[in-house]
Amino acid sequence: MIRQLTILAVSLLMMVSCGGTSDNGKTKLVFKHGKIAGQSEYLTRLVEQFEAEYPGIDVIEEVLPSITDQQRQFYITSLEGGSSDFDVMSLDVIWIPEFAQAGWLEDLSGKFTEEEVSRFFPGPLKADTYNGKLYAVPWYVDGGMLYYRKDLLKRYNLSPPETFDELVSCVRTVLKGENNDKLAGFLWQGKQYEGLVCAALEFIEGNCAHVLDENGNPVIDSENAIEAMRFMRHLIETGIAPEYVTTTDEEATRHSFGNGNAIFMRNWPYAYNIFNAEGSKIKGKVGVKIMPHFEGCESASTLGGWQLGINKHSEHKKAAWQFINFMSRYESQKYLALNIGLKPSRQDLYNDEDIAREQPFITELYDVLMHAVPRPVSPYYSRISLVLQSKFSAILSGTKTAETALKEARREIEQILPESS
Repeated sequence: MIRQLTILAVSLLMMVSCGGTSDNGKTKLVFKHGKIAGQSEYLTRLVEQFEAEYPGIDVIEEVLPSITDQQRQFYITSLEGGSSDFDVMSLDVIWIPEFAQAGWLEDLSGKFTEEEVSRFFPGPLKADTYNGKLYAVPWYVDGGMLYYRKDLLKRYNLSPPETFDELVSCVRTVLKGENNDKLAGFLWQGKQYEGLVCAALEFIEGNCAHVLDENGNPVIDSENAIEAMRFMRHLIETGIAPEYVTTTDEEATRHSFGNGNAIFMRNWPYAYNIFNAEGSKIKGKVGVKIMPHFEGCESASTLGGWQLGINKHSEHKKAAWQFINFMSRYESQKYLALNIGLKPSRQDLYNDEDIAREQPFITELYDVLMHAVPRPVSPYYSRISLVLQSKFSAILSGTKTAETALKEARREIEQILPESS
C-alpha cells in the first residue's frame, strides 16, 4: 500500500518514516522526491505498478518541498547524520559529485550493461559519474533552449539563427521593421542566481570554453570565455537585450515573451506548453531550437534534470535498485512522458511513435538534449556557482570588465579547489 506524505516546511522535513518491514512482512522502501509539477498522481500510479510487479515490496512516497535548496538541505542534514530512514532519493543533477564524495551514495557501477548505459543521453551520465564511478541513474532531463517568434521571423523572411551573430542580425532586422518600443530582442535569465550561471554557460561552452578543464582545474579566464561574457554585455549595451535582463529569472522572461514582448528567449522546456495553451497571446507563434553558438564551435545546452540514487545507509539496497531499474526503464519513462510530460533520459524514447503523436514537443528536444552539457562536475560546485553568479552579474551590469571578473573568478575558484591550492 502506498502512503504519500507531503512535507510543507523545512521544520517538518526531519519527521521522516523509519525503514524496515511493514506489518504485512513486506520490505518497506521509502522514496524521497521533490514535488512533481503537473499531474503528479501518475507517478503514484507508476509506483503502484512497481508494487504489483514486486509484491514483496511496499513503497512509501515522501514528497519534499518543490524548492530545490530546501531539498538539498534536508538530504545533507539527514545523510550527515547517517540516516537510513529513506532508501531512494531523487537528486538534482548538480548534487551528485558532492554527495558521492561525502560517501552518501551507493556505487551503481556495473548495474547496467554497457548497451543499456548507451541508451541514456551522455550529458546526464557524465554528471552522474564521479571518479569513474556511477552514483545515480538519469530519471528525467532538462536543457536550456532558444524560443523564437515564428511569425516575426517569417514576416521578414528570416531563418532561425544557428550562430549568435545571426541572432543579432535577426533582432536588428525585426526591431527596425516593427518599430515597437515594448519589443525586446533577446531575453535570458540575468538575475544574480543559479539561472544566470545556466544561461552564461551556454555562451561560454558555445564558444569552445569551459569553467574547469578535464583535470578539474579552473580555466574560466580563457580568451574564449572572456569573449563570450564580453559578448553578453555587448548585447545589453547595443540594445539587442534590454537593460532589465539583469534582473530577470525564468518566470520573468517567460511572462515577457508570453505577452508578445520579445523576439527571442532562452529558457527551459517547461514554458512551451504554457505558450501554446488556450488563451495564450502567442499560441501557435512559437518555435524552439537548440541555443546558438559562436563561429567554429558547437551549440551547448546547460543540463538540468533529476537523477535517482540509493542512500548509502539504506538497509534495503537490493529493493532500492529494483525500484530504480523499474523507474528508469523504457516503459516507465514513456508512461511519465505521456502522462506528465517529463522529458525522458533515454535516447530511444525520442523515436517512440506514441510520444511523437501525444507529446510531439518532447521529440523536438532530442538535438537540445544531445548537446546538453553538465555544469562543472565537482563536489565543490555549490561554492563555485556562488563565485560565478557574482562575477557574471558584475559583467552584465557593467561594474567589471569580463577580463577582470573572470580572472578574479579563476583565483577564487582555485582557493575553493584543494587540488588547485
